[in-house]
Amino acid sequence: MSELRPSRAERTPLFEAIGAALKREIASGRFAETNVLPGERELSEMLDVSRTTLRRAIAGLVDEGVLAHRHGAGTFVRRNPPHVEQPLSRLTSFTEDMRLRGLTASSRVIEEGTYLPTPEEAMMLGIGPGESVYRLSRLRLADGVPMAIDHATVPLRFLNGDHAAEESLYVALESSGFRPVRALQRLRAVIIEPAEAALLEIAAGSAALDIQRIAYIADGRCVEFTRSFYRSDTFDFVAELTLSSSSRQRAEGAPR
Repeated sequence: MSELRPSRAERTPLFEAIGAALKREIASGRFAETNVLPGERELSEMLDVSRTTLRRAIAGLVDEGVLAHRHGAGTFVRRNPPHVEQPLSRLTSFTEDMRLRGLTASSRVIEEGTYLPTPEEAMMLGIGPGESVYRLSRLRLADGVPMAIDHATVPLRFLNGDHAAEESLYVALESSGFRPVRALQRLRAVIIEPAEAALLEIAAGSAALDIQRIAYIADGRCVEFTRSFYRSDTFDFVAELTLSSSSRQRAEGAPR
């Protein structure tokens, strides 16, 4: 990998030259298969520079958004995330949404199990404090890119057994005969917490969408309470608006 080593004769500071060389290699696809840079020691030897210089170069690329550093895991190349336009009038799962857009959905489980509900979960689901719930927290990805974090809670009686399919909770509910038919959803802008930012591979303090959803089955019972954090740079939520009937009647009766 000697081609990575910049010329010592360049007038730019060495750490900037190292950063520019790394950017060229990233653009060429050198790290496409692993998506992670070699370790600090290995990379400094490849480039024939001190670790201090290498750290400055990498820090600059992290600030630019080219790289992302995860403590204990390494330094990763940031790929351009898919951008999704999501209608607010349709009740579908994340897996379905991504498939409709030609993207491959996947998940990484953060938490899964059967618990007693928290006071918030009991209130949102309309259940007693002693009724068991299934809780599933996942990092949701599209084509391998982190897109959202879901924290879903479902009364255990609506599922077959004590666990649900990791890829699609709605598929699991449908197989049990309790597919949601309507939902109430609330969106608000938030500043992402460091732990969630690390999972989503975005900078701590970035803007995100905090979405709470309560879903109901046909007989009106609440079947799902989910709180999600969506990357603001990957989703546009779109709603179609129509004129109310009274306003339409007034408009139609107005003189022309």
